[in-house]
Amino acid sequence: MKESDAIPAPKVLQQALRSTTETLAAELASPGSVAPEWSELQWQTARAVAAIHGVSALLASRLRWSGPAEWQCFLRQQREHTLIRHGRMQQLLQALDVSLKQAAIPAVTLKGAELYAIGLYEPGERPMGDLDLLVRGPDVERATAVLHSLGFRESYPHWKHQAFVPEVARTPGPLGEHADNDIKIELHERVCERLPLDEIDISQIVFPARPHVGLNAYPSKAALITHLLLHAAGAMMWRGLRLMHLHDLALLCSRMTESDWTHFMSDAAGGPGVWWAMPPLALTAHYYPHAVPKHLLAIVAADCRWVLRRASRQYRLSDVSLSRLHIEAFPGIEWAQSLPEAFRYAVKRVRPDEEARAVYAHIVSYEAWASNSPWFQLPHYRRALRWVTSRPTRQATMHAVRAAFRERL
Repeated sequence: MKESDAIPAPKVLQQALRSTTETLAAELASPGSVAPEWSELQWQTARAVAAIHGVSALLASRLRWSGPAEWQCFLRQQREHTLIRHGRMQQLLQALDVSLKQAAIPAVTLKGAELYAIGLYEPGERPMGDLDLLVRGPDVERATAVLHSLGFRESYPHWKHQAFVPEVARTPGPLGEHADNDIKIELHERVCERLPLDEIDISQIVFPARPHVGLNAYPSKAALITHLLLHAAGAMMWRGLRLMHLHDLALLCSRMTESDWTHFMSDAAGGPGVWWAMPPLALTAHYYPHAVPKHLLAIVAADCRWVLRRASRQYRLSDVSLSRLHIEAFPGIEWAQSLPEAFRYAVKRVRPDEEARAVYAHIVSYEAWASNSPWFQLPHYRRALRWVTSRPTRQATMHAVRAAFRERL
């Protein structure tokens, strides 16, 4: 049987993606003792889903049921690769700390590295695809020199960060985590998201008021939860949220005290507001009902426009992640805070500006799931036309599905 024969029709595949995503999300939040009664198709799809959502290593340690031998082998191998990769990441962090101290540069390690540092995860439980560093604007040039000295080169510019990759790149593994995959570094001078066009900037909340040279932690749990929520909001808007993001939020929420939440609300009220936090908090509360204080959810909901508030209450993980198989013409338009912003966003989707075209060119050049896809060889106007006249599938999703089915074959 050929691989193309094994992959089902999009309608059937979407059903399998949705059912396995929602089941794995429920199992990670509250593990049961009985394996799902899945078909062979669903078990194959589940491997792609676990890889897409970055939870294979977590499932290996948290699931109380076994499932088929191939499923267990996949999870065990993913845990081993994640553990080895975690060791490589720790070595890189140590080298960065030494080099940044020598250069007298203060930096903040963001997201995954900090979650490990505060003991939220055991080594090898949570994958880290890259390392995020925040430095002040005047230190960007010297921080770039530090990364060069450690064997990294600029990959591509993005409006949020500058990406760095190893001088000698390696071919990534076909599915999920692999011990030998390159570790990338994203250098930030700001922490912000566009939702969908207007920026939410929390840089002042995240960077310590009195940093020391070398690697710094977030100034507080409130700053960390603010960043995780904003990052999740951006991922939700672009339909790229991962189950790993929700699990991060649930674990950290469980450690937040009333004082921490008051600090969070105070920081947000003095800066970008809290309306954007409602969707990720509401989705976290759906799968982890005891993680998010109900009074907090009510407060952020009151600050959220009714269009987004209504959509948020209907969201499921399979709606706002790569488990959603088909491309939307205007994903996340419900996040617009005004009709003019919604209109500008729609125009930019149809007629991308120079910045958007540059990001798109990077995706085609550097991402394995895009580089060989016929979809990305089409002119933009033809892709835009297909958004509204048909239901094209998302190439990143199909790349993971094909890899999962190829392993099975």
